[in-house]
Amino acid sequence: MAQVPATPKPRRLLNRLAAATLGPRWTYEKLATQWSEEAALERRAHARPGPVQDPVVVFLTPLVGRHHVGSWCDVEARLADTVASWRRQGSTRWQALICGQDRPESIAFDEQVRFLPFTKPFEGNDKWAKLDQLCRALPDLGAVSGYAMPFDADDMLAPGAVDEMVRRKALGGYLVTRGWVMDAQSREVGLCAPQSPVAPGRKAFWKMCGSSAAFRFDFTRDRQDGEYLAAITSHEHRMFPYLAALAGRPLTTLEQEAVLYVVNHGENFGKRRGRVGFKTRYVKRFPVTDAGTLARIEAEFPMA
Repeated sequence: MAQVPATPKPRRLLNRLAAATLGPRWTYEKLATQWSEEAALERRAHARPGPVQDPVVVFLTPLVGRHHVGSWCDVEARLADTVASWRRQGSTRWQALICGQDRPESIAFDEQVRFLPFTKPFEGNDKWAKLDQLCRALPDLGAVSGYAMPFDADDMLAPGAVDEMVRRKALGGYLVTRGWVMDAQSREVGLCAPQSPVAPGRKAFWKMCGSSAAFRFDFTRDRQDGEYLAAITSHEHRMFPYLAALAGRPLTTLEQEAVLYVVNHGENFGKRRGRVGFKTRYVKRFPVTDAGTLARIEAEFPMA
């Protein structure tokens, strides 16, 4: 399973307008839609989630296979940083599921952090096949209602992010618009945030990184939210806000710089796709230079 191409922006606008005015069934039957859009329209028509009660945040992490990397030890070390960032959360209302061919020996798996073996024969980049398996396994984790957040194995979550999500109880889920991107080689940090008149060209975090959306799920009625999540995560992350809105579950902006995105360490999924160079240039274009802010980032995201 490869990444599904994004729907062109004019078509996205048309689909959203049709769903809002003529209804999801008309949109599904009359307009050309992808599998992900059909799944979103089905949820809009039949399963808009009710009030959020006792939500759990579930992190869904595809882990690169040992056979695809140059240094498995480095992969394990970055994953350990990711897991540590989850364990530093003030709230314990979270779980994590990590899917890969090789079980990392350095990670202490337990009832909160679990491993899902990936055994399917696959040629090429298997990230989206793993995300598909993770989403479909979500109903069996025991979490009935909450937020599912695709989370890469080399990113880190800011302290307090889980607490904010479970406290605010957004009906549709959350979107990370502000965050940090770090060049692993230079250790320089850039700010990701919506552009402004004083910062033209700056990018919102969700346009840069896949660890940027937490989607609402609710299994009190059926298990179909797992299939819906598998459908929408088959795309690049720039499609996430559109598909959530199409499902009638618009994403609410998180208030904090919620994620640190580490690039240029040699083993990113993106590195193997040749899509890292512009991100290292972005760090230099929008660097964080304030000493107090850098000290806070270092304290919030300690790395091995």
